[in-house]
Amino acid sequence: MKTSIGSGLVLTGANLLAHTGDEGYDPKGLPTVMFGRTGVHIPKIVLGLGSRFCYMDTDQEAYDMLNFALDNGFYYWDTAHTYDNNIASLPPGKPEPKELVLSEVRTGEVVKTRRKEIFLSTKVRAREPSEAMKQIELSLKRLNTDRLDMLKIHEVSTIDDVNHMSRKGNLIDILLRMKEEKVTRFIGFSCHANAEAAKEMANRAPFDSMLIAMNHVLWSGKQNRQEVACAVTKEKKIGHLLMKAVRPKETVAGLQAVDLVKYALSLEGPDALVLGMDSVEVVKSNLAILRNFQKLPPERMQELALQLAPFYRHEHLPWMQKGYSDGHWTC
Repeated sequence: MKTSIGSGLVLTGANLLAHTGDEGYDPKGLPTVMFGRTGVHIPKIVLGLGSRFCYMDTDQEAYDMLNFALDNGFYYWDTAHTYDNNIASLPPGKPEPKELVLSEVRTGEVVKTRRKEIFLSTKVRAREPSEAMKQIELSLKRLNTDRLDMLKIHEVSTIDDVNHMSRKGNLIDILLRMKEEKVTRFIGFSCHANAEAAKEMANRAPFDSMLIAMNHVLWSGKQNRQEVACAVTKEKKIGHLLMKAVRPKETVAGLQAVDLVKYALSLEGPDALVLGMDSVEVVKSNLAILRNFQKLPPERMQELALQLAPFYRHEHLPWMQKGYSDGHWTC
């Protein structure tokens, strides 16, 4: 089966059909989970390739990290069309970038030689149909592939956003067509703020995954996003990913990244956790957490929940504002 999208990129489904089930994916002993109804097992930690990754000092360091992660079992890679080193404020200690770094371009340099080993996911941000198609085409070119394992709609924000994407020929129809034509094996969406919008989105199409921010990333304290997401993903057998697990450590004294990762992994319901990584050392730390992971006891979960409480009240932090764009350096 063949299809031509955008300005003439020809995509084939032959390779995709040969890349089904779990063949080629090696977790290297890491604990895995069945990802919704996809039939694919994934590690409990997903390699997040947002702006932390883009702020790595050199391309070679980035390639070394990607190869090291894959060699040690992190084969689910999550990127997006809009991820670069200009979408966020500079991380502490980082100089102003001398050139634009695009996550998909960096990632694509490793993908082109190790494609069959990677469960590859990217996201389309544009809502206007022709622009969305251009983004999908460009993402494939950047990633040096003719097929994706997961294509997500980026940042579902409101019910109005959901309604717009649901119109005939708009973004939901485009993703359904990309799946039918074997451009992607699976489809999904991400959401940061509006739990009801995420729930409604899940009801609009047979999505395979939902990537949703944890409850502490909020514009108000009224929406229990994790609980709403868990209910709908369980009902519909949608793969459930959490993000923004370590964000509070920048604001609340005493919170450690390792504890926040363990807290997120111990929550009931989600399949896995997307973590932004920006060095071999960070990958090693997350590997150690996962290899030795045991669910935290209820008493420790409650202690961490109490430590997180002050974070919920920081309503004026940049990542809690409506202008926030996903992919910022702390994930």
